[in-house]
Amino acid sequence: MNEIRDIDVIKTWTLQSTLNFTRYFFKEKYKRKFVVGKHHVKIAEALDRVFRGESTRLIINIAPRYGKTELAVKNFIAMGLAINPKAKFIHLSYSDDLARDNSRGVQEIIRESSYRRLFPGTMPTSINTRKWFTTEGGGLYAVSSAGQVTGFGAGLVDKEDEEELAAEVEELSSIDNGDFGGAIVIDDPIKPDDARSALVRDKVNQKFETTIRNRVNSRKTPIIIIMQRLDEDDLCGYLQRLEPDEWEVLSLPVIETDENGKETPLWEFKHTLKELQDLKEKNSWVFETQYMQNPKPLTGLMYERGFKTYETIPVTRKHTVKAYIDTADTGADFLCCIIYLETEIGNFILDVYYTQEPMETTEPETARRLSKHEVERATIESNNGGRGFARNVEAQCRLLGNRKTSVTWFHQSENKDVRIFNHSAEVQNLTYFPKGWEHLYPKFYKDITQYMKVGKNAHDDAPDALTGTVEKRNEQPQRLSSIFR
Repeated sequence: MNEIRDIDVIKTWTLQSTLNFTRYFFKEKYKRKFVVGKHHVKIAEALDRVFRGESTRLIINIAPRYGKTELAVKNFIAMGLAINPKAKFIHLSYSDDLARDNSRGVQEIIRESSYRRLFPGTMPTSINTRKWFTTEGGGLYAVSSAGQVTGFGAGLVDKEDEEELAAEVEELSSIDNGDFGGAIVIDDPIKPDDARSALVRDKVNQKFETTIRNRVNSRKTPIIIIMQRLDEDDLCGYLQRLEPDEWEVLSLPVIETDENGKETPLWEFKHTLKELQDLKEKNSWVFETQYMQNPKPLTGLMYERGFKTYETIPVTRKHTVKAYIDTADTGADFLCCIIYLETEIGNFILDVYYTQEPMETTEPETARRLSKHEVERATIESNNGGRGFARNVEAQCRLLGNRKTSVTWFHQSENKDVRIFNHSAEVQNLTYFPKGWEHLYPKFYKDITQYMKVGKNAHDDAPDALTGTVEKRNEQPQRLSSIFR
């Protein structure tokens, strides 16, 4: 009788939280305590919200070797099967070997004698680590997130993998009985060594699109992604740009700053502050991305400090609505039109038009935006068709009834790279973007925040035009009417 009562108490305690469950079965399996850090508490709380149905799209960004897989993959899945032996899970990782190893880890937990006593009916029916079921019909399907990137017959293998994964996703998302029915758990979908490859990143992102997102037909089907940040275009970055309001993001940098501005380590048991500072010294880029969850390569960026943002434009003594427009030099370049309020405090960006569309599209659209924002002074670079563009934009403004905007053009003779570099500090000091500008102007944001001081940049149109907004401060332009007399 006492034994039954003890089992009930332990069962209730372990199912109270993911952290309780992990601590208990970690000690049962390894015969030592699971050392709990504050990040484990935060991760467990987020996973508990998934179990309760309060969160269905969860991203957890944490450094490697901080216990994320043990807690958020192996024990989370084992606990899900304890809650509902009929639950089904899909687990993805960057390689089949790693996915299967994690699958084996789940099996080892539920084969523990203590687990079997507490949760009978959840025994695996096979030792297959790719796809297995419990005696109650639940189970796990584990596979690579990227498929076979190289090798003979890769295309065929990829097609078979995607078809099987798609079928598993559809089956999981069809479960809707009001209880927790399982989840898609993605752990390290891309290998750190492959993260710099756009080909591999795109392959992972597109596999998510084609075989997961488009086939999850129930918002109740949870998707959890656990990974260290590796690149701005990794799966986490891709999803947050695409669906900024859909995902709950738990980002856990290894160095935190308290309310007094003092730096503290996230988990001193793993790394002291001195050890973390040494890691940063050895490789600042790896440290910023993988440890601080900041995928922007800070070293070598033109705009290292980031930009100030605003929600409400303050009252100022001076304010002039201006626009700086850089027309595209080649077919691959962008037209960049920045509309801003110039004040004695700085330039408050009101709108950005950044596009590769042809001039028959950009001329009327530029005129429409100038008119909408009641721009007083529009300055256009004339290096490549800018003079004709300026004439046409002014004509379009007048057709729209806009007689307020003064349009002027000029020839930019200074070296573009030198201008951008020399004015970079002023640009950062004097420019205010609207809060959330990374979502309002995603391509422009990327080309500004990833622009490097040294090396080949894909596009310089965005920083070139932004530099122009600072160069033209307090300058009185000529009107086109006076130029062409």
